[in-house]
Amino acid sequence: MQRLSELNVGERGFVKQINDEDLEQKLFEMGVTPGQLVTIERKAPFSDPIAIVVSNFLLSIRLEDAHQILISKESD
Repeated sequence: MQRLSELNVGERGFVKQINDEDLEQKLFEMGVTPGQLVTIERKAPFSDPIAIVVSNFLLSIRLEDAHQILISKESD
């Protein structure tokens, strides 16, 4: 498994775990749940924040939050 923050633009993976309860609740409300496929769409300068696509929605999240999301890459 990898952290979402480690992926490059265009890479995809499935959400496996969110290591912060408050963040987990916020992301659940936005449709980011374990098993969802996420794609890195864009990264701002210095990679913070990053834009991800999940369920055809574009979300912007802070790099420190992306570091709390564990994913398995699509090819794993």
